[in-house]
Amino acid sequence: MHVEIITPEKVLHSGKAKLIQLPGESGMFEILINHAPVISSLKEGKVKVIDQEGKKYFFEISGGVVECKSNNVIVLANNGIAASES
Repeated sequence: MHVEIITPEKVLHSGKAKLIQLPGESGMFEILINHAPVISSLKEGKVKVIDQEGKKYFFEISGGVVECKSNNVIVLANNGIAASES
């Protein structure tokens, strides 16, 4: 699936992934390949992206929304920073 994490200032991440973990208003949740369509609000917290090779990326966001449809995930974050890679 294709994942984009975007703030008003810049694109934090854009690429293929097999998993994205997000801080939803009701708790953490994950989106995997072929996930059902969803739109959700996000609270402040850490976003984890695991790419197709298994590399992990972490981003701190202050809230926002996520939309998942047809293996395309777009995170619109109020603001955020790339926290680390592993």
